[in-house]
Formats: sequence, C-alpha cells, structure tokens
Amino acid sequence: MNKREVAEIRKQFTQDRCAIMRICGCYVDGEKNKKTELKEAFLSLPEEEIFKYFNIFKKALSGTIGKNLINMEFPMEAEAQDGAQDFLMKLRDSELKDDDLLEAFYDKVIEGYYSVENYLILLIYGVYDIPGRAEDGTEMFDASDEVYRHILCCICPVTLSKPGLAYDEESNSFRTRVCDRVVDMPDVGFLFPAFDDRSANIHNLLYYAAKAEELRLGFAESVLGCQLPLSAGGQKETFCTLIEETLGEECEYEIVKNIHEKLNEIIEENKDEPEPVLLDGAGVKRLLEYSGVEEEKLSGFDEKYAEAAGSGAQLAASNLANTRQFEIKTPDVIVKVNPERTDLVETRVINGRKCLVIELNDQVEVNGIQVRIPDGEGEE
Repeated sequence: MNKREVAEIRKQFTQDRCAIMRICGCYVDGEKNKKTELKEAFLSLPEEEIFKYFNIFKKALSGTIGKNLINMEFPMEAEAQDGAQDFLMKLRDSELKDDDLLEAFYDKVIEGYYSVENYLILLIYGVYDIPGRAEDGTEMFDASDEVYRHILCCICPVTLSKPGLAYDEESNSFRTRVCDRVVDMPDVGFLFPAFDDRSANIHNLLYYAAKAEELRLGFAESVLGCQLPLSAGGQKETFCTLIEETLGEECEYEIVKNIHEKLNEIIEENKDEPEPVLLDGAGVKRLLEYSGVEEEKLSGFDEKYAEAAGSGAQLAASNLANTRQFEIKTPDVIVKVNPERTDLVETRVINGRKCLVIELNDQVEVNGIQVRIPDGEGEE
C-alpha cells in the first residue's frame, strides 16, 4: 500500500463515511487471562464511543511507510490450508460472527504478544464500497464496481490513570480521584487484506507498530505468519556497515558527504510520489558509483549486500539519510549542519593536525549569546 491508499482507508473512520459493520474485542490482563469480551454492531454504539474508536483506528493507519507502517507479503506456507493467511481469510469471511474463530484469534494474540501490562485486542470488520474515479481524480460514488471487505486489528495497552485530586460537583469539594483503566493508542495492529491499487490484495497485509524500533517480531510471526523486514534503525545500521566495509581505509569524508547528498536528492525528487523510494542491492551500488566510489571497490558488493541485508531485501531511502541535518561526530564534539550547506564544512591538515574547518558568517551564537569572531590577519 502507498500513502494515498492508506489515506483513503483512514477517511472511512468518520461518521459520514463509516464502513465499519462490526466490532469485537477481548480485554487481557498482564497474566494472559481474558477478563471480558465485547461483540457489537459498530453503529449501535453511543456516538461518544464511536468517535473514540475512530481515533484508535486512524492511529493504526498513521505514520511513515517503511518505518512504522510496513507492507508484508505472506510466504507460501502461510497461504496453505490452516496457515496464518488462510485463518485470517476465514476470520474476515465470517464477518466476525463466528465465536470459535474469534476465540482462536484471541488465543493466537495472547500467545504471540508479550506484555506485562493489561491490553485490549480490538477487531473490526469493514465493507468499503470503492467509488470509481474520474479522469480528474474525483470520486464517482455511483460508479462503484468493487467492495473491499477487510478486518483491522489493534492491540491497545490499558494503563491506570494517574492519581490526584479532582473536583466533585455533587459535594462541591475536592476529593482523591479514582484511578481508572484507560485504553491507550495502539501498540501494534494490522489491516487485512492490503488495499493495493484500490483493490483487495489477499496475499499482503499492512502492519503497524507504534515504535519503529519495536516491531514485535513474535506477534508478526505467530499471529500473521510473516517475516518482518529490518527495522528503520536496522536498515540504517546495515547501510552504514556496508559503506564502511566497501570503502575500507578509503572511507573518507568527501565520499560519505557525497552519498548523503545523493540520497537527499533522490528523496527530494520523489517527495510527491505516493510510493516510498526503495533501494535494492543494485540501487545501493549505483548510489555508491554516482557518489564517486571507484569500480574496483564495488567488486563483490552484491555478495556483501546479500549477506548484510538479505537476498532481495530493499532499504527505504528515508531510513538511510537524515534530510533535516548532516551530523559530524567525534568522541568529544558533535557538529550538526543544514544538509543544503554541507559546502561550509571541509577537512584540512593544519600544522600537521587533522582539522574540521567550518566557514563562519557574522551570525555566531555561543550558548545563546551572540559573539564576534575577530578577523584573521592571514591564513596559515
């Protein structure tokens, strides 16, 4: 799914567009005990509750694709009879009305999701009558020829509210506030099937993780039968390791700066595209070539890439470069530069010492204090 397709599904979580038919849930304590369950026709809920659920579901479809929103494809074994994808198909087709399937799903989540805190498993069934699109992109609600039937799951931590004093209107006094169990925004979730090319793709799903570096591997493997890709941080670490190993002793400042600038150019050129920019092994190799890495250094790069990232793995460009700053770090000094002005920084050897030289203008602050840099009498 791309960001336009994700946005189209998120738009259904409003009162006037609501496509949710049914909601089910299971409240689980920190010892994996089921405390209570809910089964409701969604639109029969009180309006205040409906809007709070909308906020939860929207959150599970928010973030950056490739970081905390991840497109995942089912392996072949998951689509076999009694596989994870086969189970999710049965769950969706049941419209969440089969109690045995629901209990089996809750059991799978409880087994695969680790938490010492209480949490709520939420599951909804939706039916979206996909409107046609005119040539100018406007929706034609009377030209629909496909219905997107889907389920969305959210795992929400349930935490105690903070103790304190509260005003009691009945007694017109302040009393100790009772601590309530409050449902937080989702920790993980998924949408099945994926909504690709404005159509259901039963071979894929969209996975959500609130924290890009805590993807909940156990949940993804045991409940969804899918292998998670490298996290955003893992992709960055792998990319840096590849550059260091490829360049070896010739991993110099100018080449690394060039790589950073080329990456930023790629991201900027594609910023309006709905699809994230993904680089496979060949793409990373071309990036290094364009950045000035010599051809002899790239011999054997394909094998190194497959070993470090995995054969056929793709890295999101947005995970590899920081478009907001260019950072130079030593054990004692950190310099952060506007990515568009890396030309202000260069390396030199002065009086036998390796130096980082930064060009300064008349606006220099030290701890918030504007200071004047005296003019030099000449260069050394």
